[in-house]
Amino acid sequence: MSRVGQKPVTLPAGIKVAVQGRKVSVSGPKGELAYNLPDGIDVAVDGSVVSFLRGGDTRELRSLHGLVRSLVANMVTGVQQGFVKELEIQGVGFKAAVQGQNLVLSLGFASPVEYEIPTGVKVAVDGGVAITVTGADRQLVGDVAARIRGYFPAEPYKGKGIRYKGERVRRKVGKTVA
Repeated sequence: MSRVGQKPVTLPAGIKVAVQGRKVSVSGPKGELAYNLPDGIDVAVDGSVVSFLRGGDTRELRSLHGLVRSLVANMVTGVQQGFVKELEIQGVGFKAAVQGQNLVLSLGFASPVEYEIPTGVKVAVDGGVAITVTGADRQLVGDVAARIRGYFPAEPYKGKGIRYKGERVRRKVGKTVA
């Protein structure tokens, strides 16, 4: 048995879970999320406890058992508290700004990079160098943060670029003139 899959998810006050066929919907103060269950995994809601059952003992179902439990637990946390990823921009002249549904990044390229912010995610810029990505869907928040960071990851020689808050960049020694 999956140790993670066996643990039930306890629902906090104000969170509702509905199961309709193969679809699990979780709603709360931060929004509503849905997930389609894979075949062989079933969800049972009993009051404020959500438990997960699997239909067999194959390797695939054992691995999906814990995965589905973790995904639903993340959905519950997301609609209750939300998820946050923070990014920092370092470099002379590097900055960011939100214009409508676009994040405009000035990263030293010939023209600014524009990233369209997907629905379900909010992006805030503080001081032009601190970017905060928030939302209820953990996977979407992480994906948006990774895509923004991917435009100019912090480079090891001068350390300039976009990095996660608190991320350490291993610096390299540049060339020396002998």
